[in-house]
Amino acid sequence: MQNLVLREATDVDVPSIVALIHAAFEEYRATLDPPSGAHAETEETVRGRMSSSRVFVALLAGTPIGCVFYEPAEDHVSFSRLAVLPAYRRRGIGRALIAHVEEWARTSDLSQVRLGVRIALAQLRAYYERLGYCLLETHAHDGYAEPTYVILAKDIHALGDREWSNVCEQP
Repeated sequence: MQNLVLREATDVDVPSIVALIHAAFEEYRATLDPPSGAHAETEETVRGRMSSSRVFVALLAGTPIGCVFYEPAEDHVSFSRLAVLPAYRRRGIGRALIAHVEEWARTSDLSQVRLGVRIALAQLRAYYERLGYCLLETHAHDGYAEPTYVILAKDIHALGDREWSNVCEQP
């Protein structure tokens, strides 16, 4: 998208980040079990998350339209709360934010990028799989006997700039 700016978030961005998350996750209200924690995000919780995680924001003409949290670990980085305002979806903004996290991981010499996706959101899992993310683990939220989400991972050094289709091993 032309004129899209991606940058590291600061404390000044916190109110916009909260509004972005609420707007982006509104479609999942009352549809996920367990409910998404995104609806409970406040300026306080986002500031708390920013003490251990970092956030990229996407701006168009100076207006925040998307964001993603990312948190480095020993050998990988995990991203979460990828949020794009509904009016700006399907324009490559989510993909640009993910690519920004992947590039950050590369320059930080981390070998893998990970994210969690609800099993109930098959269309989101398929989106990430088209981007080269593969099933790593299956988990259940506390109090649930059956799996409720999966961890997907992408080895960002394995293929370089080559095509990502068909890179996941089939179970």
